[in-house]
Amino acid sequence: MPKLGMEPIRRAALVEATIAEIGAAGSLDVTVSKIAKRAGMSSALAHHYFGSKDDIFLAAMRHILRDYSAEVRRHLGRATTPLARAEAIINANFAPACFDPATVSAWMTFYTQAQTNPAALHLLTLYQRRLRSNLTHALRPLSDTPRRDADTLAALIDGLYIRAALTSPDADPQGTALRLLHSLTRTP
Repeated sequence: MPKLGMEPIRRAALVEATIAEIGAAGSLDVTVSKIAKRAGMSSALAHHYFGSKDDIFLAAMRHILRDYSAEVRRHLGRATTPLARAEAIINANFAPACFDPATVSAWMTFYTQAQTNPAALHLLTLYQRRLRSNLTHALRPLSDTPRRDADTLAALIDGLYIRAALTSPDADPQGTALRLLHSLTRTP
């Protein structure tokens, strides 16, 4: 008979193992067996809890996105002006945790997965809408074109993140995004 309360613990272990395995492989080219082994359980149990590798991966991305959301809320909690809100959103997107090698691998895999997996595309779309909404809200009092400027900043954030994560680890993506923010707004 299974122990009560083990399911959330095992699910969390599988999610963490998935992120670690993707980070080690640099892609989604990992097996459920490897993920389960890293989590200390059988692949049958992993399939029992999630069904497929895609489902485990989506659970891992939801976990990463929850962590990202908490980072955004933490930064926004200290913001007292619209400009500080926009800066907080940018700063959260370039927090050190975002550049953990396993997290970077998961994000790159996620972008690729969204091209062919409707559930991954849906999750990516939700992330993009939330980012745009947060930026638009912050920019409303600062810009004559807050939606357009939010779209510009969101695209820049994603592009700078990919560039910094993959090719220019010593670059200053956060500074670049903050400079663009200041150039787009009516603030000095």
